[in-house]
Amino acid sequence: MIKPDFTQAVPEDLGTVHFVGIGGSGMSGIARILLGMGHKVTGSDLRDTDAVATLRALGAEIFIGHDAKHLGNPDTVVVTSALWPTNPEYLLAKERGIPVIHRSQALAYLTSKKRVIAVAGAHGKTTSTGMIITGLLGLGEDPSFVNGGVIASLNASSASGSGDLFVIEADESDGSFLHYDTAIALITNVDADHLDHYGSEEAFEAEFGRFAQGAKEFVAISSDDPGAVRVSKLIRDKRIISFGSAADATVRLIEVDASGARVSFGVTYEGTTHRATLNVPGEHNAINAAGAFAVLVGLGYEAAAALVAISEFGGTERRFQLHGETRGVKVYDDFAHHPTEVSAAIKAARAVVGDKKLITVFQPHLYSRTRIMAKEFAEALSASDQVVVLDIYAAREDPEPGVTGALVSDAFKNQAQVHYVPFWDDVPAVAASLASEGDFIMTMGCGDIYRMVPALLEALEK
Repeated sequence: MIKPDFTQAVPEDLGTVHFVGIGGSGMSGIARILLGMGHKVTGSDLRDTDAVATLRALGAEIFIGHDAKHLGNPDTVVVTSALWPTNPEYLLAKERGIPVIHRSQALAYLTSKKRVIAVAGAHGKTTSTGMIITGLLGLGEDPSFVNGGVIASLNASSASGSGDLFVIEADESDGSFLHYDTAIALITNVDADHLDHYGSEEAFEAEFGRFAQGAKEFVAISSDDPGAVRVSKLIRDKRIISFGSAADATVRLIEVDASGARVSFGVTYEGTTHRATLNVPGEHNAINAAGAFAVLVGLGYEAAAALVAISEFGGTERRFQLHGETRGVKVYDDFAHHPTEVSAAIKAARAVVGDKKLITVFQPHLYSRTRIMAKEFAEALSASDQVVVLDIYAAREDPEPGVTGALVSDAFKNQAQVHYVPFWDDVPAVAASLASEGDFIMTMGCGDIYRMVPALLEALEK
């Protein structure tokens, strides 16, 4: 991985910007705003995706594949942690002395003159960010934003608004969330992750404490997540708005009904209870909504109006997203890649599936995470009726000897419900063979598993 170099000065004017890995959700969002500001944008990516097509339509010049000749003559180069230090465009830029900045530095550049609402946490960041944005728009505001996923109702992951608020999904994976000038911090949870970077759970929580302490106006933080509770104790002399089911939560979540395709709930704030129904399933989305509500009432918006505005949220791309139906079998995709997320996603899917089968096709992400959490993944995935486990999506890590998707499948107590299929091309036929009319297949993971959906739908036809 390419670690952020925060000693690299960010130019006052980025000029012509070249993005290495422009198709990623965060990178494409930043590129979109820079295009709107009048910057010339070029970039490269491994695949020709919808995000790439959108940026091309807006005027970006984008190459498929990474090659030194794609660099051109930019004034600034933006990179992401997912790249390898051997990337030829990155190396040539360094050799030529072109300023190379991390994605988070480019985002900080965009937010520098705004009040930043930064959303952080191991899970729920993208959805919570989308809910805050939806809520602000519904309240008549025009915020800027960069989210980690496409907001369905807006068909966009970023926009440049006329208002003074800038809502961002702040990435904790490499510590870059500390480098924003944050006004309001939302911490959804602090469930240990990215231990390849932090080394220990204690270090992970300490970094969240520093993030919270850096918020100038207030911190909204979960009252229920054990890690978040510990982080709360690290915060000094800050306004804190807690949210969750705890009796002493500032925003108390009550009467959650997650039994169907929509989740209903109530929130009690300053002695008054307000109720809402979301157009997305799952108890975890009620919790996300409570966090977004905490941010909006913390900003001074009227509580009832804020919750009504949040309830218009219609989901984000790759969060229990329906892609098609063949032979009576519906195929969904979900971004879940941590045991807690996997458990929440399957629980939500269960409420929709009813008495039919749920077949989860899971792609582990990162060798370190798989090695550390294989047992936890197996426990979470076992709530499905059948599970197909792929090999690991490596992302920014080198392979580890003996660490494969088999670590997850071998940890299942019931071996009859799990199938380890290491070869990509074999997976669709295996998953399709497990499904009958009325069943659900859900691809899951934050790698490239979503690309398998067309092949799954095709396999179901045979």
